[in-house]
Amino acid sequence: MSFKDPIQRDGLRARFWERVPLKNLTPKEWEALCDGCGKCCLNKLEDEDTQEVALTRVACRLLDDQTCRCAQYDIRLQFVPECVQLSPKTLPNIAYWMPETCAYRLLHEGKALYDWHPLISGDPQSVHDAGVSVQGWTVPEFEVPEEDWEDHIIDEPKG
Repeated sequence: MSFKDPIQRDGLRARFWERVPLKNLTPKEWEALCDGCGKCCLNKLEDEDTQEVALTRVACRLLDDQTCRCAQYDIRLQFVPECVQLSPKTLPNIAYWMPETCAYRLLHEGKALYDWHPLISGDPQSVHDAGVSVQGWTVPEFEVPEEDWEDHIIDEPKG
């Protein structure tokens, strides 16, 4: 299933993610780091003592699990006030909570992007073809009571 990538990746500085600190990225470059996997929209369970984060297959009610995009991204906070707004300023405090394959987390931790990342592959479909996205296998949060989320814990797809 191919679709139009909502992220504009044209006109970016060559391999900016390898040369420019996250805090110095342009807004367009920052947005281009998103690989479109949709894993950030999975509900997570966090152990308060260890801060270990477990992903569930229970997705935010706004996630379109075919495109792996938020159906209301620009106005998502009106519907999901607790949605995390990722920025260079907030990243240091929440990087541990982001998926292990997330470009923002990887770069924050000094790691390289995966070959399937659209900035590397040149194709927004590559994240889905690599089996890293949530495409087609999530359950909307309104179908699963929060007390049952533990029954839906998954291992993160890493391709």
